[in-house]
Amino acid sequence: MDSNLVMYASAIIAVSIVIYMLIKKMDIKITLFLMGIILILISMGMDKEIAVKGFESTGSFLLDPLQVIVTQFKQTFGAAGFIVLILGGYTAYMSSIGANDVTVNALTKPIAKIKSVYVLVPIVFLLGNALSLVIPSASNLAIILLATLYPILRKAGMTALTAGAVIATSATIVPTPLGSDNVAIAEELAKHSSFAGLSVTDYVFNYHALVSIPTLIFIAFVHYFWQKRMDKKSNLLKESGKDVENVDVPAIAVISGGKLYKTVYALLPVFPIILLLGAYAIQMTTGNTIEISVEVATLVSLILAIICELFRHKFNKSVLVKTEAFFKGMGDAIPIVALLVAASVFVTGLKSIGLVDQLQTSMQQMQGNGLDFILPLILVALTALIVILSGSGTALIFAMVPLIVPLAVAAGISPIAISVPLGLSGNLFRAVSPVAAVILIVAGTVKADPIAIVKRTSVPMIAGVIFMFVLSMIIFL
Repeated sequence: MDSNLVMYASAIIAVSIVIYMLIKKMDIKITLFLMGIILILISMGMDKEIAVKGFESTGSFLLDPLQVIVTQFKQTFGAAGFIVLILGGYTAYMSSIGANDVTVNALTKPIAKIKSVYVLVPIVFLLGNALSLVIPSASNLAIILLATLYPILRKAGMTALTAGAVIATSATIVPTPLGSDNVAIAEELAKHSSFAGLSVTDYVFNYHALVSIPTLIFIAFVHYFWQKRMDKKSNLLKESGKDVENVDVPAIAVISGGKLYKTVYALLPVFPIILLLGAYAIQMTTGNTIEISVEVATLVSLILAIICELFRHKFNKSVLVKTEAFFKGMGDAIPIVALLVAASVFVTGLKSIGLVDQLQTSMQQMQGNGLDFILPLILVALTALIVILSGSGTALIFAMVPLIVPLAVAAGISPIAISVPLGLSGNLFRAVSPVAAVILIVAGTVKADPIAIVKRTSVPMIAGVIFMFVLSMIIFL
């Protein structure tokens, strides 16, 4: 049988199964592992080498695919995997000591003083994105904002659909070196010769932020005009918040304590970012390099948080007992690491059957013909389709991370021109899916159909994707 036919047929079937599982919201990790193993076995049947640098065979074709998994786990835990674990632990510890609640309260409290309904729209959108630094889960952040901000927005006269739309789009593309997707992307980019030694801090501040910050500001303005237009079109401009007492929202923790406590504990969840920004600012202004990684910044912040807890509780032994939350949080982050490994195994299978080499050959004719934007555009369009149908952007991003560098090399473009649009579009399109968890949560709270919420979120998000893509191509191609 023609080897090219086997290669294309197996690749198409494997990718189709992965996409199907994503859309059906089934566990994608096992699917990626299984498809990767099958592709590796197919490549061995085609007398091709397993595409893992320095791979040593076990001597058995049945055990070699499993050895690939072991190798990928070792490599991932030694780099991006450890960062993801330590960030998961720190986030869990911040929740256990109540620091996340203090931060949310500190940032949302001033909103009640703003009386202009539509001025609140861009402010709340940007505030929600800032809060995603502390609460990265879009669903969890929506639940918190529905509890803290939704009643305030309704009392200010904002319509339920407008408030719901802004809250549903609050966790999108804020540039943070603490994001697990950014950690994974930076680790992959570091494999490219042009970005050797790239840290997640460098990636976020030097590349991601150049596009994400202008895009967030642009979306905030689009939100303002679109929500106002939709309210006017629906004759809802005069709707008041008099029915806010009927709003069903979960309870939120009451924050008590002095100013020193509130100030310190409000800063603790974002203190790793403050340290990283400080080191980056010193490097930019003085030229002196301070080597502080995300791991070190997080550990410094953890030690500071434990010291604060010891003083707060007068050196009670319960403080040390609570640190167990950090290690439990690390354990809870294992599925993310497993997803990274599963994606790597799947891509190893695609490489092993020769698909990436074939892509490189077919894409060479695009180079220099002004068509360099085609590959990023195709990937963004594919992301849009899968995310809107499945409601999940994160799983798709992790699954495609190992393809960033190979595809960039195949197309002869900078991998940044792929990583930024891919990562940002996945997070933006989530709020356009009527089956996304965050949309369903918001729709249930504001007692509206999910499609009604999506009508409010789609224009700002799609406009943001277009703006983001054009800006990325201008800067990185």
